[in-house]
Amino acid sequence: MSPNYIRSFSEGCLRPPTVIGQFHTLFFGSIRMFFLGVLGFAVYGKEALHFSCDPDKREVNLFCYNQFRPITPQVFWALQLVIVLVPGAFFHLYAACKSIKQEDILQKSSYTGFYIFSVFLRIVLEVVAFWLQIQLFGFKVNAIYMCDVGALEKKFNITRCMVPEHFEKTIFLIAMYTFTVITVILCVAEIFEISCRRLGFLKTQ
Repeated sequence: MSPNYIRSFSEGCLRPPTVIGQFHTLFFGSIRMFFLGVLGFAVYGKEALHFSCDPDKREVNLFCYNQFRPITPQVFWALQLVIVLVPGAFFHLYAACKSIKQEDILQKSSYTGFYIFSVFLRIVLEVVAFWLQIQLFGFKVNAIYMCDVGALEKKFNITRCMVPEHFEKTIFLIAMYTFTVITVILCVAEIFEISCRRLGFLKTQ
């Protein structure tokens, strides 16, 4: 791929054709990633080390932590961010290969339809991620986790485990839910902005 294609692709990703799309990129690319990368590491970075059960033995702690966290929230949210970026990246890669300028995307129906489809696909992926997050993490992190250690052939099948910094994790969960809702709202608003531009209610950039 030539440098011109790479430059067009990067400009398209960083500067979408709509005002709301540009705000979405700013919100998505800076605030959400910063929150996950910096604060997420502070909250979840050493969770496995501080997770302890009764009896406090390495094999029990490790077994119960894997049961408590089938996937760590950091990994899940990082995958979510990458997957949600894919539809827009495909569109801007297509635009770069076809030498489509950003200001021309909203002028031609086929380009506009393709772009709206990529935005709609982002909405679907965010909603699916929202549902999966509920299934995996719920809305609250309890201080005590009851672990089934029957597979370890222990005398007692259920043991109590202490979840470190459970209140901070609850706040972080709510924040990530909020970010997902905000990005979905921004995507819906972007489709509305495109419709208004196509109908002539707003001036095309």
